[in-house]
Amino acid sequence: MKKIGIVITDGVGFRNFILSDFLTEAEKTFDEVVVLSCLPEAIYSGFLNTTKVIELPVFQEAFKTWIFRKAKEVAHLRRHRNNNFGIFDNYNFNKSKAKNPRGYATRLLYALTAIFNTEKSISAFNRMQQATFKNNPITKGYEELLKAHDFDILFFTHQRPPFIAPLAYVAKKMKITSCSFIFSWDNLASKGRMAADFDYFLVWSDLMQRELLHFYPHVKKENTAIVGTPQFEPYVLERYASDQSEFHSLFNLNPLKKTICFSCGDIATSPNDELYIETIANAILEGKIEDVNLVIRTSPAEDPARFLPIAAKFPFLKWNYPKWELARIGHQEAWSQRFPSVDDVTEMRSLLEYSHLNINMLSTMSLDFMQFEKPVINVVFGNQDNNLYDDQRFLEYAHIINVVKSNASTIAKNKIELIEAINQYLKNPLLQQAQRTNLLQMQVSKPLHGTGKRIAETLFQWA
Repeated sequence: MKKIGIVITDGVGFRNFILSDFLTEAEKTFDEVVVLSCLPEAIYSGFLNTTKVIELPVFQEAFKTWIFRKAKEVAHLRRHRNNNFGIFDNYNFNKSKAKNPRGYATRLLYALTAIFNTEKSISAFNRMQQATFKNNPITKGYEELLKAHDFDILFFTHQRPPFIAPLAYVAKKMKITSCSFIFSWDNLASKGRMAADFDYFLVWSDLMQRELLHFYPHVKKENTAIVGTPQFEPYVLERYASDQSEFHSLFNLNPLKKTICFSCGDIATSPNDELYIETIANAILEGKIEDVNLVIRTSPAEDPARFLPIAAKFPFLKWNYPKWELARIGHQEAWSQRFPSVDDVTEMRSLLEYSHLNINMLSTMSLDFMQFEKPVINVVFGNQDNNLYDDQRFLEYAHIINVVKSNASTIAKNKIELIEAINQYLKNPLLQQAQRTNLLQMQVSKPLHGTGKRIAETLFQWA
């Protein structure tokens, strides 16, 4: 008899592990499956067979907990900032000039971690962080919960949210095997420290496995497994398929024209999106790009209000506002409480399958479109000299360097390059197809078919 607890931390985790085939496969593989959810229990209605859902109380991070969590993150960034611009950039971004307790504490931590940034020091900061919440009522509640359910393995679907640290701490204390899935392609190469120490790790690719062993030298290779990612599994599941006529009808598109999809980031990472959309729209009006539909998919992580002026200015644009609902307000990471509908997964898949070209600012949507063999343009107009948000600096991030070196997409740094690339791909969509295939193999080293089953079986072996 083996029992698994699956920790769903956010809406993306809900999409990846509930709306893919993973949960179905976990129910087949394990004798008992329980979802421990950081989202409200009600959102799982209709998606479960034998699985039980337990809604976890929201852990609010106190200042004393934050300071030690911040210490280990800054120490990690400090330790790895040399020869890694993404980590160096995040190290500088996290500095603070604020004249409040967190601002003063951050400056103190930067001074402290200039000296104490070894793995041994990071482990010490971690123990200090745990000491601050071990007697917290919510942590005590987690202990009672895990005692009551006697899990063989606890599977964390994301390795970074700070609010999972108390649950991971209790699992370690109770000697319950823990495993984490590395959430995204950039998390190891450019982000801060994981929320906790886990026993096992699931990774997307050989590349991600090498990154994990580099940034976390205490992790043993035999405690990692390359499984791909359920993020893309819905693209090979029949229940999310639609035909091309449905696609044209859904977005009110001219079927005689080719379709460009511009996919937005959120305002924090891609504030130049309005400029890029306006540039393409004007080029269409001026006849520099002919006979195309232009569909804009906004980010599910934010309200699309910032695009309303653009929508009013260019009424011929078509919009795909993601069907993600806000499950809870007042959470410390509000974006994490947005979760998708089945309709949204179907709509997004149709965009990927039937659009002829994607344009985005260096997001994972590049990989989504490449799964359907579609060409991609990564647009980055901003630099240090032109008063735009400097998105060209992301070209120096390790995971983006891999994209640039692969020659799998076209990087457009100005209006002329963008329009030329659009027309080139519309004329010859097979350009760089081999390079796109190679990049996908680098980033996702396992087939999409069977991803959920592969993950469930690996977890069963470790339980």
